[in-house]
Amino acid sequence: MGLRGRRAVLVCAWAILMTACGSEVDTGEGSVPAPPDTPAPVGQVEESLPEGGLEVAPVRVEEDKREPRSVPPMFQPGFHHALRWSHSASNVTFRLRVPVGRAGQRVRLAFRSGDGSLVLRKVTVARAGPNGALASAPVNVTFSGSAGFSVGARTRVVSDPVTFPVSFRDELAVSFEVQGALAVSAIETLPGSYVRSGAYASVTGAIGGTPWARAVGLATVDVEGPPARAFVALGDSITEGYITDHDDTRLAWPSVAEAQLGVPIVNAGVSGQGFYEELMNLDQEVLSLEGITDCIVLLGTNDLSSLELAGLQSRMSTLVSRLKPFCRTWVGTLLPKEKTNHGDYEVVKRDRLAMNAWIRATFPDIIDFEAVTRQPDNVHLFLDGLEVDGIHPSAAGQRVMADEVVRVLREAGVQPESGVELPSGE
Repeated sequence: MGLRGRRAVLVCAWAILMTACGSEVDTGEGSVPAPPDTPAPVGQVEESLPEGGLEVAPVRVEEDKREPRSVPPMFQPGFHHALRWSHSASNVTFRLRVPVGRAGQRVRLAFRSGDGSLVLRKVTVARAGPNGALASAPVNVTFSGSAGFSVGARTRVVSDPVTFPVSFRDELAVSFEVQGALAVSAIETLPGSYVRSGAYASVTGAIGGTPWARAVGLATVDVEGPPARAFVALGDSITEGYITDHDDTRLAWPSVAEAQLGVPIVNAGVSGQGFYEELMNLDQEVLSLEGITDCIVLLGTNDLSSLELAGLQSRMSTLVSRLKPFCRTWVGTLLPKEKTNHGDYEVVKRDRLAMNAWIRATFPDIIDFEAVTRQPDNVHLFLDGLEVDGIHPSAAGQRVMADEVVRVLREAGVQPESGVELPSGE
């Protein structure tokens, strides 16, 4: 056996030995470290080898029977609402009924103050029952070990983790006693919620008071579970779920798609906004979320009458660039618009078509909302039954939009979270 072959045998023997002992050995193109106390010069190795070559006794490598290391659970949003406006309250209890699109063993709540200081005295979480009652015993929520907190304007406060097992699409009752300025949504999206003067966070029965359907104070419910895909939808009133003056976030396309896909799609839509407002509030309302993997953007409808095409494209590009380090971004085409409340309708029609053509040609991940909501012979009109006022989709229109989201994401490989059982036919 020549020098090269004998050296290779020696190196292989050392590699096997190190593997058997649990040491790491580079078996790639890099050099393998010489065994301790072995001669380094190649010439000396040649002289020390016996006449018939080096015989190496086989070393049995024990099979590694250890279980694969499990991935630790993490908090990801199961509910979210962008709270753009402010509401002042004086010593009241809100009891909000919120749907949660993620399963896990612990929850964490995030609250936002409005345009002034906020004092939150007590918070509980329970399963929601009928008419504002609780379907389980209320569990106290703490903040750095305290029952409540006091903060200044426009501040986000996240609670301590709370042991409270939840399943996919459970509905929770979050009750909190507050005084001061709370961040609030523009439209009603949480029917089954109430407000009453006084302290009622621990009351298990219906608290009475006044129905209150606007998202207020409570911005996010995070759920701790196995890491999974988690989406946030950015948009205007179409995404927030405006249909009538009394709406329900469960009917908005993000929630409908969430129920079909088996993954959380939380809603950061804000009625009335355009690109400027979204970019100004992105840090607080979207980038503050932890564990988001994907973003779906449906914006521009409210800018058609105020921005030229170049401005629309520039601001969409800026938004997508800011989201890029945070999430995979899916860009939606703009829905038909049968009229405009501002500006020249002919310009709106022209720029909407041009914007959609640019979106299709520019972004690799798109959801073509226009294609599934327009009439086949008139791109500016909705299919019959899919709109309520020529601008906003109806509940049926929201379902058609959700169906397209589900189709695109399933084709891209999005699967339900572990343990989520979808209804038959989903």
